[in-house]
Amino acid sequence: MGRPKGDAARSKARPSSSSLAASLLPSGSAAAAVGFGGYVGSSRFENPLSNEDSAPFLDLDSEVAQHLQRLSRKDPTTKIKALASLLELLKQKKGKELLPLIPQWTFEYKKLILDYNRDVRRATHDVMTNVVTGVGRDLAPHLKSIMGPWWFSQFDLVSEVAQAAKSSLQAAFPAQEKRLDALNLCSAEIFAYLEENLKLTPQNLSDKALASDELEEMYQQMISSSLVALATLLDILLHEPDKAGSANINAESKLASKARRVATSSAEKLFSVHKCFLNFLKSESPSVRSATYSLLSSFIKNVPEVFSEGDVRCLAPALLGVFRENNPICHSSMWEAFLLFSRKFPHSWVHINVHKSVLNHLWQFLRNGCFGSPRVSYPALILFLEVMPTQSVEADKFFVNFFKNLLAGRSMCDSSSMDQLSLLRATSECFLWGIRNASRYCDGPNSIHDLQVDLIDKVLVKILWANFFEPSKDGVPPIQRKPAETLSMNDSVSYLQELGRCILEILSGINMLEQNLLSSFCKSVQESFLNMLQQGNLEVVAGSMRKMIDFLLLLVKYSVLKGEGWPLDQFLGPLLSKAFPWIKSSESIDGLKLLSASASTFGPKKIVPVLVSDIENSTLLSVEEGRDISPEKFIKVFQEIFIPWCMDGYNSTTAAKQDLLLSLLDDECFTQQWSDVISYVFNQQNQGFNNLAAMEILLEKARDEVTKRSSGLELNQRIGSRPDHWHHRLIESTAISLVCSSPVTTTSAAQFLCSVLGGSKEDSSISFVSRSSLVLIYRGILEKLLSFIKLSPLCSINDTCSSLIVDAVDIEFDLSSSVDVIAVAKFAAEVIDGSFFILKTLNQDATLLSTILSSIFIIDLESRISSLVDNTLYDYEFKEKRKDRNPVCDFVHAVCSKMNNQFWKSINYDVRKSSANILVRSIRSVVLLEDDLQPCQLTLLCASWMPEMLEYLSLDQTDEEYVCGLLLLESDVWPVWISPSSSASINTHGMPAHLCELRKSKSQRFVSFIDSLIMKIGIHRFLVAHKENGFSAQAWLFAEILCTWKWPGGSVQTSFLPALVSFCRSEPSSGGLLNSIFDILLNGALVHGDDERESSGNMWVDFNNHIEDVEEPFLRALVSLIFTLFKEDLWREEEAMVAFKLLTDKLFIGEETSKNCLRIIPFIMSIIISPLRTNTKSGVSGEDTVLPLEDFLRGWLETSLSFPPLVLWQNGEDMQDWFQLVISCYPVSENAEEAKALQRHVSNEERTLLLDLFRKQKQLPAASSVVTQLPAVQILLAKLIVVAVSYCGNDFNEEDWDFVFSNLKRLIQSAVVVMEETTENVNDFISGISSVEKEIDTLEGLGHIVSISDRSLDNAKNALSAFSLLNALVKHKSVEGGHSLNSLADEIWDPVKDRILEGVLRLFFCTGLAEAIAASYSLEAASLVASFRVDHLQFWELVAQLIVDSSPRARDRAVRAVEFWGLSKGAISSLYAIMFSSKPIHSLQLAAYIVLSTEPISRLAIVADGNASPSDESLNDQDSSNVGLPSEENLRLRDEVSCMVEKLNYELLDTDLTATERVQTFLAWSLLLSHVNSLPSLTQGRERLVRYIEKTANPLILDSLFQHIPLELYMAQSLKKKDGDVPSELSVVASAATHAITTGSSLSTVESLWPIETGKMASLAGAIYGLMLRVLPAYVREWFSEMRDRSASSLIEAFTRSWCSPSLIENELSQIKRADFNDDSFSVSISKSANEVVATYTKDETGMDLVIRLPVSYPLRPVDVNCTKSIGISDAKQRKWLMSMLMFVRNQNGALAEAIRIWKRNSDKEFEGVEDCPICYSVIHTANHSLPRRACVTCKYKFHKACLDKWFLTSHKKVCPLCQSPC
Repeated sequence: MGRPKGDAARSKARPSSSSLAASLLPSGSAAAAVGFGGYVGSSRFENPLSNEDSAPFLDLDSEVAQHLQRLSRKDPTTKIKALASLLELLKQKKGKELLPLIPQWTFEYKKLILDYNRDVRRATHDVMTNVVTGVGRDLAPHLKSIMGPWWFSQFDLVSEVAQAAKSSLQAAFPAQEKRLDALNLCSAEIFAYLEENLKLTPQNLSDKALASDELEEMYQQMISSSLVALATLLDILLHEPDKAGSANINAESKLASKARRVATSSAEKLFSVHKCFLNFLKSESPSVRSATYSLLSSFIKNVPEVFSEGDVRCLAPALLGVFRENNPICHSSMWEAFLLFSRKFPHSWVHINVHKSVLNHLWQFLRNGCFGSPRVSYPALILFLEVMPTQSVEADKFFVNFFKNLLAGRSMCDSSSMDQLSLLRATSECFLWGIRNASRYCDGPNSIHDLQVDLIDKVLVKILWANFFEPSKDGVPPIQRKPAETLSMNDSVSYLQELGRCILEILSGINMLEQNLLSSFCKSVQESFLNMLQQGNLEVVAGSMRKMIDFLLLLVKYSVLKGEGWPLDQFLGPLLSKAFPWIKSSESIDGLKLLSASASTFGPKKIVPVLVSDIENSTLLSVEEGRDISPEKFIKVFQEIFIPWCMDGYNSTTAAKQDLLLSLLDDECFTQQWSDVISYVFNQQNQGFNNLAAMEILLEKARDEVTKRSSGLELNQRIGSRPDHWHHRLIESTAISLVCSSPVTTTSAAQFLCSVLGGSKEDSSISFVSRSSLVLIYRGILEKLLSFIKLSPLCSINDTCSSLIVDAVDIEFDLSSSVDVIAVAKFAAEVIDGSFFILKTLNQDATLLSTILSSIFIIDLESRISSLVDNTLYDYEFKEKRKDRNPVCDFVHAVCSKMNNQFWKSINYDVRKSSANILVRSIRSVVLLEDDLQPCQLTLLCASWMPEMLEYLSLDQTDEEYVCGLLLLESDVWPVWISPSSSASINTHGMPAHLCELRKSKSQRFVSFIDSLIMKIGIHRFLVAHKENGFSAQAWLFAEILCTWKWPGGSVQTSFLPALVSFCRSEPSSGGLLNSIFDILLNGALVHGDDERESSGNMWVDFNNHIEDVEEPFLRALVSLIFTLFKEDLWREEEAMVAFKLLTDKLFIGEETSKNCLRIIPFIMSIIISPLRTNTKSGVSGEDTVLPLEDFLRGWLETSLSFPPLVLWQNGEDMQDWFQLVISCYPVSENAEEAKALQRHVSNEERTLLLDLFRKQKQLPAASSVVTQLPAVQILLAKLIVVAVSYCGNDFNEEDWDFVFSNLKRLIQSAVVVMEETTENVNDFISGISSVEKEIDTLEGLGHIVSISDRSLDNAKNALSAFSLLNALVKHKSVEGGHSLNSLADEIWDPVKDRILEGVLRLFFCTGLAEAIAASYSLEAASLVASFRVDHLQFWELVAQLIVDSSPRARDRAVRAVEFWGLSKGAISSLYAIMFSSKPIHSLQLAAYIVLSTEPISRLAIVADGNASPSDESLNDQDSSNVGLPSEENLRLRDEVSCMVEKLNYELLDTDLTATERVQTFLAWSLLLSHVNSLPSLTQGRERLVRYIEKTANPLILDSLFQHIPLELYMAQSLKKKDGDVPSELSVVASAATHAITTGSSLSTVESLWPIETGKMASLAGAIYGLMLRVLPAYVREWFSEMRDRSASSLIEAFTRSWCSPSLIENELSQIKRADFNDDSFSVSISKSANEVVATYTKDETGMDLVIRLPVSYPLRPVDVNCTKSIGISDAKQRKWLMSMLMFVRNQNGALAEAIRIWKRNSDKEFEGVEDCPICYSVIHTANHSLPRRACVTCKYKFHKACLDKWFLTSHKKVCPLCQSPC
């Protein structure tokens, strides 16, 4: 809020506050301003200024003094600001200037460093840094007074504050020696300061009134910092001095010695006074306890002599029993104090019960993971073992408890791996310490050994090994964790690995210490493992095996690589030797994995003797101790034991046994071993083909083995590291046999082949067969695929198979096999899928590879096409075949998904080129031959598939051109219109009709494919190779597409022409292409000119929308092409001249007229005439002398004049063509400027001839009333009328105008009669429908009624066009004041126009009535009626165009006529039916909206019949009788509006943003709001309607509006804070909202709504929101206040504040300013800058000023009302008036001016003696503005009816609110 206007601005000579007053005082009075004093705690802060030294203070800068004074404030913000200002001032001062400041600053510094706020303390040290830096050496005199607090500050608990303090000290004393000197010098003062601090209590800490919790926190911080400062000071001062020094060592030693004496004496004093600091150890603050531990550690290190025996006895329970400390902050200092105390006073242990005071707490400490300090506490445990007295514990029990509790602490550890590592490292160190130091607990060797064995058994085996090996074993709960504390799987695995490593470190340590101890561990583990095997619990066995494997891997990682032999000799070897028989018999998978891991770890030749050492009769296999087995014996064992065991059968253990088998392959014996394995598998007598599955697994594992062996330093040198090392003749022969001759097609056989071939993954190129065998295998695969393709049920795919066979000329195929083709193909597909990436090795066999790849593509194409079959005409048998073939297609589709760009780059170019040729022919066959599939879907599929393939194949430009040529090859069915070879039109005359239709159908499908392909890859891909000749070589293709016109999924206008235009714009050399297309089409049109006889009957071709009305393909294509080229400015005057000359040359053949040329030339002339006239009149290049256009036009006019009048014309004469040619040369435009331009180029002679031609048509007496049967006459006459009016209107006489109007009215009236008859028939039909009639029969009958076959509509269409153009010309005359049509007087034109428009309105109402009446039966019936309009689209668009221009008088007469008609629906219903039609026509919808929203219809459009209240009755008259006016309860909206305002469904929010439901809802609300806004303010009609809307309207509409308004863009823009960078989407919406607020209408937004788009809907939403804010502000505010989404509400408020509120506020203030309150006792003033209104009400001796303040986000935030002045009015009445004004302005849905006016009336009524309502305390009701009229019969008080009704409703009783009497 700003200051009152009357106040003067604050002078610089006036202080803004008392705290700043000191800055303006004279320097001599500064002492008074900054005289501080007081206590901090029990210490008096001495006043820094004494009488003697006050002189220097006189020089203290007043601004500095001001900021120093502000430091005594309690508010931390003030302190921080003062310190910041002081810092800036000090930076500007140096040396002597700062000396006066130091005493006062020292005083403030001592207080500030104890401040509760950390920012204050940090800022204090920043200032201190500048002070000491500026003062320099002059600080010395003041050093002792400040050194104590300065040293204390170095140990602030907040690190950043402490760092700032350290920085200030370092700034004063940069060298470490200087800092030490300062400490030595000031040691006594520092100790004194710290001693004072330790004496303080929370109560005497501060002289300020602070909260108890703040005081307590300050006290704890002060005590902890003091203790740490004291400890650090003792460590520094009492350390041993360096004996080697400089020359002045003596002086330094004296200072240091003095400091040491001071430190010693102070320490003794403090230790005694504070009784060993035991009270601080008991503090609840962890920081205080931690500091105390540190202080005691310092005392023990530096002054141990202060500890008496009694002190040791007192401290022993506290320091030795520290493990009860559970705060990790204390643990570091705690451990230091504990260890120092134990070492310094070892006898202290005798003063405590070790078990009770130490161990019990230690166990708890360890179980809880050291209470969060694992990285501090775990490393200290071994030191604990060192200092703990051995005689106080039993060693074995102590260590067991120690390790149990230690490992149990893992559950409480942080999940950090470092914490777990610390735990396990401590475990390892402590265990080995216990083993090594067993002698400390025992006397003799035997006792020592027994203790060591006990430790290994009870700790290593039963705890550590059990935790690793049997974590879930019953009876030993090594690690217990709560579910919520369970570590993640990764953390658990990491822990077990570290635990294993810990065990290994222990075992290695034991092995180095004494091997006998290790054997004890191994024996225990082996016994336990074997016992577990004997128990036979397979789940437990599996887990144990896995753990043993994990341990083996750890052995490899940490022991075996170090050269230790105990793992195999003592640990694993004996265990495996005894376990192998069990593993072999049970075939445990985990046991097999253990054997494999062992073999990989120790080597096959070392592990095999161990495994077979216990087998009976194995003398041949025996091995001498310490030697490997010989190769012969090793191979024999491998052959006789391991191959049969691992390769027999196929079950779940096969894979594991094969892993073992491969792990036993020794490098020295590899070849023999592998050969033995393969020979055993393929031994026909034993296995045959029955073990292919096992072999497939073995080969895949062998492939992994190749990869493993080929990695490392010996790359490709180790045996088995290359694929050819694994080749074997039996593998190759079996693979070839399976493909070429074997009937086996099982999945296992396919998988075996895949494993042999390889290539299952992109990086897998290992094959176990030679190249020649590979070719044979894939040739067999190809035969199977071709067999499948040949039997395809799709004829196009079948046809392609022959092409494939022909292409593969050097391969012989046998496709006559009688085997199951589906099964064989599935087998081949599985093989290809599993070995796909090995195909690239066939690059040298280009034909084979290209045919395979093409076959894959073709089968995939069949798969894609098959997805379209379900919705086609294919029979059941075909669909069943498709189901059988689907598995094969699915496999092939999986193969295609692997064909990425990387794969194709590895394929030879010739292969890719050959594949492309095959694929293009395949696509062509599919498009042309598949007649029964959905053409649109089929062509789109093929057009998507082909670019995908071409992209993969990556052909060069030449080959891609060749491929496109193959695609466009001429065939029997393609092309239809133009021959590619000659570019001439194809003659189809004489061809049977069914063949013509078949060709057209196939050609349309192919063009659809080409068009879709163009959309995918662009036109340039078809033309790139023809650039040098202007692309004309492909002109025939584009001409063919233009002639085809429409095809499935597209058309020339919607897809092809836009693409062609875009290409021509980007390609400058495209002129030759366009000329070639023009020539081809013109020649074709001349040849087929006869075919346009019927279509030429309608010359009203709208080239923007209705070119399809031209039926002849060549002419239609030619017209659409040249119209588009001129429209897009690709062709101009020069091309128009060339075309004109070409046409005129062909018009005459000798002396005879070319009839075909005469029929087509009007179409072309109507397009090129404008550029022709522009060119000839401008005289460009003198062309006019060469091509005399006017001569041709005069000749054509004279020829037309030679014919009789049109009404006498008979069919078969040429005059129609000449008339059309003349008319086409005189285009007419509704645009005034274009019309002027066209007329400027017409000579007077032409006008004369044209007028003569027009007047000749009315020479017959009855010419204006003759109705000929020839439609062409009506069309030509209407067109001629418009041309004559446009070019010769000024020369018309009265008879000419009569002729024009009579013809137009007659034609339009004939259509009105037909439409009215149709509407009456629909009404009668719907009314007469009985309930028993079937709906299908009803709809059929209704269809017959609305199907109008009469030519009246066509005739009227031309008349409407003529009238529309005439109306535009007349309007231009009246607006521009031009000289055209001067002969047409307004008194003649206006009544004629109204009569004609009245007829047009009747047409409009008729079509709406028919639909509304049909809708009363069913929506389907309404849709059927509406579809009739779509069939006559151009007619109804002309109607809509004229409706918008109709006058209110014409509309009123048309509505009255409709109502007088007496049908079941009225005029308003017809308008809503059109606007909400199920078959909408945009222009009609807009026309209906405009009629509904404007007078005189708007007053009937919203409120239901009989409910409209007079809109001109002022609310000022409410005191009079309201008889005859409907009450609010009886008010009702029309059903068409009500369903979208009151009954809005929440499903609307889930609809699409352009859904019909949304559009209709928004239009209904737009109409409603516009209607409310149009009603006069302060009228009953408006107020009641507003209240009704507030009460019944669903606020869901506002939610839906903001689904359209892009608030997220507003948020992004507001973050950028760049007003100039408003996104266009947001700008459009905001502009629409602002415009609606300003104008009170959304009509401009509705006019641009169609066609419906997301952005246009957003604009309409913005406009509706703006209207709501203007018309229903209270309604919007209530919705906004109930929003729960804060993010959305803040964005809505920001949007409203930025774009809506300024206009609303300006509008409100402007209305208030314009308002005339007509009373001397009441005045209003406004302040636009403050958005305030001041209402002053004076009456007699009383008066009151009310300030109404509009918020910046008005109206979302309520208006604020304050009383700034009151005279002679009681407080109660003042509050009452204030509240009434507040209620009026907040409840008012109109302008604030109205609210103020009503409040003024309310106040007047009070002064007149009218009593207010006892319920609302207002005379005038705040909502409906009524007076209190309902009187209580008992107490006689009067109430508002609305207030009383609400009282009855809420109190649930009908009694008087005052006297409680029944009402």
